[in-house]
Amino acid sequence: MSAVPSAQPSSSPGWLSSLRLAAADIKIAHSVFALPFAILGAFLATPYLRGTPLHWPTLAGQLTLVVVCMIFARTWAMLVNRLADREFDKANERTARRLIASGRLPVARARAITLACALAFIATTSGFIILYHNPWPLILSIPVLAWIALYSYTKRFTAWCHVFLGGALAVSPLAAAIALDPTTLENTPALWCISAFVLLWVAGFDVLYAIQDIDFDRAKGLSSIPAKLGLKGALWTSRVLHTIAFAALVLAVRTEPRFQLPMHIAVGAVAALLIAEHAVVARRGLAGIPMAFFTLNGAVSCLLGLVGTVDLWRGATPSNV
Repeated sequence: MSAVPSAQPSSSPGWLSSLRLAAADIKIAHSVFALPFAILGAFLATPYLRGTPLHWPTLAGQLTLVVVCMIFARTWAMLVNRLADREFDKANERTARRLIASGRLPVARARAITLACALAFIATTSGFIILYHNPWPLILSIPVLAWIALYSYTKRFTAWCHVFLGGALAVSPLAAAIALDPTTLENTPALWCISAFVLLWVAGFDVLYAIQDIDFDRAKGLSSIPAKLGLKGALWTSRVLHTIAFAALVLAVRTEPRFQLPMHIAVGAVAALLIAEHAVVARRGLAGIPMAFFTLNGAVSCLLGLVGTVDLWRGATPSNV
């Protein structure tokens, strides 16, 4: 498949223009896949919903730091991906117009923005030790950056690259929980179940997304489930991953007594959305992937994040809220 020719810019864009272009290219709005689970993890961990009297400034400050960390971490990971894959993107008709592959953003400028995001993430994590005497976000900041960047290189050596992407997003509820209360991982099994759900759910829908590049991946020697198992094998792998993911979600609700009827209803709705996702792809093929990948999965994350946080808030005792 030949690359789409693109005109090289006569001069580099300014820094502000570069930032705007980068934000548009990596689609900041797609933070919706992980951010709701980070907020949910924070609400599961916060002591203010587990018996400690509420202190609004502290909770608001912690949640703000979590959101800012999420934005910088995702931007870092996506730009690393664009840099690592720029030659492949340039050769792929579907991705040739991406910002770095097309030359609209010079590689040196993209690297500078990527490094700036990493440094901003580390600086933001330091806010937890400065303001709340919690050193763990800062201690874990570099390992987290390394882990979420690893996915960009996994297609070169394993067809299970989709699981690595799921793992990159699955750290979001755990990282947010550690940021608010590191001890909560020991006594909140629902956090681990939600993280498992995110890992398998993301891996499942990334397998579907990779169907678009099955011929390209095979031609370039890249690894993916569709390239290895073919269309039918990819569809069934995605279905199995989503079935196990749903089981992890059910287990999360059953192990967390603060989740009440609204969250149980939300879990039922997630089952319907996952079934709809696979039905759309089965019926419409490649034409159905944008709806399945972005619309339905965005609805899954927003639904669980919103209903879960509201349920936890409602389940807190009146004395501590």
